[in-house]
Amino acid sequence: MTLQWTAVAFFLYVEIAVNLILCIPFISAQRWRLVFSWRIWSWLSPYWNKCFFTMIMVLIVLFLDAVREVQKYSDPEPMQDAKVNPNLYDHVHMKLFRAQRNLYICGFSLFLWLIMRRVVTLLNQAAVTLENSAGLQAQMENAVKAAKQHQEDNQTLKQALLEEEKSMSAKNQQLKLEVEKLAGQLKAAEDGE
Repeated sequence: MTLQWTAVAFFLYVEIAVNLILCIPFISAQRWRLVFSWRIWSWLSPYWNKCFFTMIMVLIVLFLDAVREVQKYSDPEPMQDAKVNPNLYDHVHMKLFRAQRNLYICGFSLFLWLIMRRVVTLLNQAAVTLENSAGLQAQMENAVKAAKQHQEDNQTLKQALLEEEKSMSAKNQQLKLEVEKLAGQLKAAEDGE
């Protein structure tokens, strides 16, 4: 395997390991957010997009090269020459196998590079959403407590108002009786004169 394909294979293995680590279920999104907020990542962040797109371009170029190699050794022309010489036939198949292997390594590496970026983005979004939902949950609980307190105050005021109305109606009855009594006394006094 040439140096470039060894590097791509190593890159693929590292990507597999990182993706597996990112997908470990007992490490929460908040912890990953804490890891991603380390100072080193903020120092590297201006270069991250450039590095990401550079790797995409390198992997695409290598992928296209691997596709070209597969097509080159899949053509019937090398096979016709190989039918004459059995060693050449094995050599062409060996080259075809290597080209296909390189194609798969490069294709999976490109795919996992895109997946890794998406997983990191989703972990950050999940952590932010969980933080926001925790804040909203606390606000909702405070609002529910305030609503219950206002409801209790409202009930207390309603009871006080009902008691006040009852006492007012009792006072009104007493005042009506007193008015009738005084009206009767007034009438009796007018009649007695």
